[in-house]
Amino acid sequence: MFKNRSLFIVLMLVLTLGLFGGCSAEKAEAPAESVEPVDSVETVEPAGELQKITVTLDWTPNTNHTGLYVAKEQGFYTEAGLEVEIVQPAGGTAEQLVATDKAQFGISYQEAVTLARLEEVPVVSIAAVLQHNTSGFASLKSKNIETPKDFEDMSYGGWGSPIEVATIKALMDDVDADIEKVEILTSGGADFFAASESDVDFSWVFEGWTGVEAKIKGVELNYIDLGKQNKALDYYTPVIITSEKNINENSELVEKFMEATAKGYEFAISNPTEAGEMLLANAPELDKELVIASQEFLSDKYQAEASQWGVQKTEVWDNYTNWLFERDLIADKIESDKAFTNAFLPKK
Repeated sequence: MFKNRSLFIVLMLVLTLGLFGGCSAEKAEAPAESVEPVDSVETVEPAGELQKITVTLDWTPNTNHTGLYVAKEQGFYTEAGLEVEIVQPAGGTAEQLVATDKAQFGISYQEAVTLARLEEVPVVSIAAVLQHNTSGFASLKSKNIETPKDFEDMSYGGWGSPIEVATIKALMDDVDADIEKVEILTSGGADFFAASESDVDFSWVFEGWTGVEAKIKGVELNYIDLGKQNKALDYYTPVIITSEKNINENSELVEKFMEATAKGYEFAISNPTEAGEMLLANAPELDKELVIASQEFLSDKYQAEASQWGVQKTEVWDNYTNWLFERDLIADKIESDKAFTNAFLPKK
């Protein structure tokens, strides 16, 4: 359990607001140009009545979710006998919605699943969308922040989460730097580029979105990759979750959903541009250039060196749980073998 209830509420609020997802929490702007139509897909006739299910995202649609939209557009879900509705979270977090069966599946993060299970919210991670944490601390190149040592005498803009401060401190401790010399500001969902030109020196961003956007804008950044700085921080973010009830009582549904979803992400790996167009067809408010560039960036990150898309390792779950526990952010450890499973990934 958490050492105090207020800490849990703060952490869950931060997670709900999308701090640790693979996409910026900034509001998407209208695309600069119209979305090109996706090539027509042969209609798949279902063998019988389709089973209706709901998948809740963690935030607004982005390139972490592309495999879901591909599976829907390409008819993979229909082939599996499923009618899938993809929604943005409303009335609770993805973890809460899945645990109460208001959604059968959802997009979450390893840290959110860890916190949920400590509060006896029965959700389980059934696939890693990305094999490695693609987030880190970014700053304008002109700020000269090249290592955590350079955080001293600088200002950090974030969401006000204890995990943020603990993460910064851990990196600074490794290089004998003093976190007391960092000014911690709560900037929330402020635009990274605008904030960086005012009172914020560095922020926690997602390389596959803000990093890609910086390149498009021609803005030079210094970027400190979390996973490369500390092995424990190379955790799974995001992941796909379902409930223990579904696993125990409706395993066939979980298996069918995962088989179709895996096909969607495998398609995105091999066909990033076409997959990006399918995301844009479902979320035309997104910027086309950014989506396609982000999709190209993530295409070799979804599976990376893993034997197949979606695989998770006990070591990764244990490392992050131990990291939280050692810093008094949690008072108990979760059982990793109950927090995730690879059992529903397609057999290769």
